[in-house]
Amino acid sequence: MVSPDALFTLFGVYGDVLRVKILYNKKDCALIQMAEPQQAQLAMLHMDKLRLFGKEIRVMQSKYQTVQLPKEGQPDAGLTKDYTHSPLHRFKKPGSKNYQNIYSPSATLHLSNIPQNVSEDELKNSFHKNGFEVRDFRFFPKDRRMALLQLNSIDDAVAALIKMHNYQLGETSHLRVSFSKTNIHSENKLQ
Repeated sequence: MVSPDALFTLFGVYGDVLRVKILYNKKDCALIQMAEPQQAQLAMLHMDKLRLFGKEIRVMQSKYQTVQLPKEGQPDAGLTKDYTHSPLHRFKKPGSKNYQNIYSPSATLHLSNIPQNVSEDELKNSFHKNGFEVRDFRFFPKDRRMALLQLNSIDDAVAALIKMHNYQLGETSHLRVSFSKTNIHSENKLQ
């Protein structure tokens, strides 16, 4: 169930992932190379012991400094991927607001980059048709390009973030998904 792209998206919440390698002979282990050491620290802090597709994962520092790409002709089965030049990195701009909005996984997701013409029902349906039951939903009162969406569990939210981050909503709009510190029921805290 886990692919390099899924790990890139999940770990990308905490920093820019440069390379991912799922071990060929031990497919329940992976190496993930982050752009900066503090990003790797954030990933360990927030994701160690997280449940991913029903299984608890362990996130710890590797003895390796870099993830090696397979040599030409070596069997890899698509388990190693280089994301160095990915347009999906969240932290490429220094001082980006993304640095201030890093939270532990929660059942509530923060959605952004929502086109003005997309309705609540359209957003909820896009999650539903991808297998996720939406418990609650609220647009931000002052900015309809952002919303909070609550799922049944943290496990569901992790799977939804992996599946729905960069989901195409319009011709040029792709949904941005991250974990929220705010619960929908504390809506007085929404800005």
